[in-house]
Amino acid sequence: MNIGKKAHWEKVYETKEPHEVSWIQDVPKTSLEMIHSFPINRSAKIIDVGGGDSTLVDFLLEQGFENITVLDISAKALEKAKARLGDRAQLVTWIVSDIIQFQPETTYDVWHDRAVFHFLTEQEQIEKYLNIARKAAVGYLTIGTFSENGPEKCSGLAIKQYTEETLSSVFVSDFETLTSKRENHITPFATEQNFVFCSFQRKTIKN
Repeated sequence: MNIGKKAHWEKVYETKEPHEVSWIQDVPKTSLEMIHSFPINRSAKIIDVGGGDSTLVDFLLEQGFENITVLDISAKALEKAKARLGDRAQLVTWIVSDIIQFQPETTYDVWHDRAVFHFLTEQEQIEKYLNIARKAAVGYLTIGTFSENGPEKCSGLAIKQYTEETLSSVFVSDFETLTSKRENHITPFATEQNFVFCSFQRKTIKN
């Protein structure tokens, strides 16, 4: 695991409350819309990549989804999410891992990633991510990144901006683009971050 990157995110989650980080959402509206657009049932296996202490898992549990995994590089982030969920945390699989070193032991019907993929700024990192997604994501993907109109950094780290076309092109060999959407995320500091979201279907499962 990249110790420097892990230490960075552990410090962020140890020293900041949710309202003190730019990416927090009260309601992950676009993520939920895209997940609900997929023809899946409540037993579908869903992984939230880089979920941290996001509330997406709360909403999915409330809506009856039974097989949720949350992965994050920061153990502290997952501890915060578990504490918030209380007893319901036992219904979730929690994995501490850098996504590009993740060794999945199962496959997933839905792979969700809001604001992790854009931290992969080197082609080698992107290829590692794609190789893991090819193995683990057998159904649908939803990927959210900063757009070309969004920030160039997040939490002091450089990111890679995408348009709908460039994001789709990264996944084109294995995944068919289904939909795309822009979202202006208003941070707790009243600034705007423009995101682009794309949803995909694994080509090998296309009917």
